[in-house]
Amino acid sequence: MSYRMGTNLGFAINRYIEPEVWAKIVDEDFGLRYVQFVADLLNPFLPAEYVKDQIRRIKAATKEHSITIESMFTSAFTRVNHLLNPDEEARKIWLDWFFRYMEIGHEFGAKSFGSHFGILTFDVYNDEKKREFIIEEGIKGWQKLSFRAKELGYEYLIFEPMSVPREMATTVGDTQELLDRVNANCGVPLAVCLDVGHAPDPNERDPYYWIEHLGAVSPVFHLQQTVLHKSNHWPFTPEANEEGIIEGKKMLDLLASTGNDDCLFLLEISHREHHDTDYRVIPDLAESVRYWRQFIKE
Repeated sequence: MSYRMGTNLGFAINRYIEPEVWAKIVDEDFGLRYVQFVADLLNPFLPAEYVKDQIRRIKAATKEHSITIESMFTSAFTRVNHLLNPDEEARKIWLDWFFRYMEIGHEFGAKSFGSHFGILTFDVYNDEKKREFIIEEGIKGWQKLSFRAKELGYEYLIFEPMSVPREMATTVGDTQELLDRVNANCGVPLAVCLDVGHAPDPNERDPYYWIEHLGAVSPVFHLQQTVLHKSNHWPFTPEANEEGIIEGKKMLDLLASTGNDDCLFLLEISHREHHDTDYRVIPDLAESVRYWRQFIKE
């Protein structure tokens, strides 16, 4: 069994953006060896020379601290319509953006790459004909990404089920349908990045139900503590664990029963920009690592 513990780098956005700083925190404060890089720390739309220099600094910092960038993902500022944008030209631009971001991940040696599937506007979502056309365009876009990913040496793509229907994959059935449609013609397979706290369809809000049905096709997990009907992105502190529904042993036992024996678990903890919480980011994540280290030991 190869279960690995890491963190999504969303915690660093606008707080610890310097590669030398976040790498030191991940190593010395969290004691972690794996991260999921986020585009908000290095947007491929930035000038090429700047991107090149940042790649150099990131590679040097992660090497110094023995950190592996195993996965690439979008994040808060890049949570946009992208491949489901109703504008054809915008979809082309975002496809190129993903290609550039893939090339950055290739420089880091990442083996997975992903995002949310895409977001529909209300105008598109409310019109069945428009909706199916744009979803089909999104599927073609992900298939193009899969062939480029194969050329760059990625092992698989990942997408994250979200919380409202416009953002796609809010039921197990819808998630499986998207997987099947993309994987019908792909370079590398599309898999799931399962967030245990997302609150999707009202009839399917139990995170353990999702693990039971999609755990086998989820090589990457986002970990957050939450309650049943919200996606709180709380840390795994004693106070949050007392109220929250995510239990480490229960979750991992269920996942193992699906046959998933190779998985990257990533903390995805969010703190609002507030005086009471901004200074809790590092201690809360460190406490969350200590909680999960009871169950995940490399």
